[in-house]
Amino acid sequence: YLLYAGYLAELAAAATLPPEDRRRLQFMTRQYVDAMSPSNFPATNPDVIARALETQGESLASGAGNLLADLRRGRISMSEHAAFEVGRNLAVTPGSVVFRNELVEVIQYRPTTPTVHARPLVIIPPCINKYYILDLQPSNSFVRHAVAAGFTTFVASWRNIPPALAHLQWDDYLEDGVFATFDAAKAITGSRSINALGFCVGGTLLACALAALAARGDASVASATFLTTMLDFADPGEIGVYVSEAFLAAREPALLAGQRLHGGELATAFSSLRANDLVWSYVVNNYLLGRTPPPFDLLHWNGDSANLPGPMFAYYLRELYIRNRLREPGALTMAGERIDLTRIGAPAYVLATRDDHIVPWRSAYRTTQLLGGDVTFALGASGHIAGVINPPQPRKRNYWLNERVPADADAWLDGARSVDGSWWPHWYARLAGHAGARCDAPAGLGTTRYPPQDDAPG
Repeated sequence: YLLYAGYLAELAAAATLPPEDRRRLQFMTRQYVDAMSPSNFPATNPDVIARALETQGESLASGAGNLLADLRRGRISMSEHAAFEVGRNLAVTPGSVVFRNELVEVIQYRPTTPTVHARPLVIIPPCINKYYILDLQPSNSFVRHAVAAGFTTFVASWRNIPPALAHLQWDDYLEDGVFATFDAAKAITGSRSINALGFCVGGTLLACALAALAARGDASVASATFLTTMLDFADPGEIGVYVSEAFLAAREPALLAGQRLHGGELATAFSSLRANDLVWSYVVNNYLLGRTPPPFDLLHWNGDSANLPGPMFAYYLRELYIRNRLREPGALTMAGERIDLTRIGAPAYVLATRDDHIVPWRSAYRTTQLLGGDVTFALGASGHIAGVINPPQPRKRNYWLNERVPADADAWLDGARSVDGSWWPHWYARLAGHAGARCDAPAGLGTTRYPPQDDAPG
């Protein structure tokens, strides 16, 4: 198997094809090689045989049951399914929904400190998964820690798109999502300005919104934070093997006609980028060995994906991924404004993660050269999610800092220093400098115009 795998890998690498086609061939070859590993088959995995003998076949029966349950769910279980429940032990930071439209719920969190910073923090999470990646369990909740640091915090919770909303456009996500959340936060706190944070595609939406505001002469966003966000799509990493003119040409008519992109499609695509870790290890553990995966909040969230409207997704693929026009000043019009990222003058904090397989850190670094204001860049350890959700306690991992921001990412890394522990305290300190003076924490949530509705998580 190893000899054959090596032979196929060399054969794919030597193919006389255009670079993008050769990259796709290499990727698909690796998918085939990973799938054909002897460990993925009962007869050629000695652990499976031994466990079947030890349990008198019970492990195989349990594995078949696990397989049937996953077929009903439509995905491979990566975490014990019953271990977590949103509102019970995930997304339990106290707060209320203070605004709702057809696309988004805005959650305001209850302060836990006697005084808070005058300028609120508004978080725009990714819309391809649920917002509570930033509010998992109390120990690793980014939201809970931000509230404890004295920031009045709002989060946009995106709608899992039903068929009736499959017509929504990219601009709808700006107008009814980002801008609506900004307006609610400003009206409730009485602050004329906010600090904004975007995570993954939420960061991409945030940058587009900030560029549109800049075109309107609106400087109400005092600072911006971009977590594992791509604005320059020249090198999208391995996810680029799925994005091509041919793929879009095949899907675009249906997407523009209102077909939804189901969240499971994206989840499967992302998992395939690391198939041995995120697919085949669970096939062996769950189905061949008949074991239940251990509870893991990050992986529970990972399986809780959301649908996207077809027109919005088609625009995102064509204009950003394939044509890479967001980086070109004036090339795109959004929310009625010409988009020019260089006009975003607010100071920015940009975080990438070194092992990110969805937003390669060097691609995220290019954001530092696109924005018009002062930029701080930090590089976290680990991957796309674990590198972001890294609370100060227990102390683990590290991150890199370099006050200089040269044009070349590797030059930045050569001059960077490693810092033990979480990047969160460093970010808190930077954000506090843009958050205004301390004032008494509000006694309640919302206002008459934005009354509290459902309790969080909404």
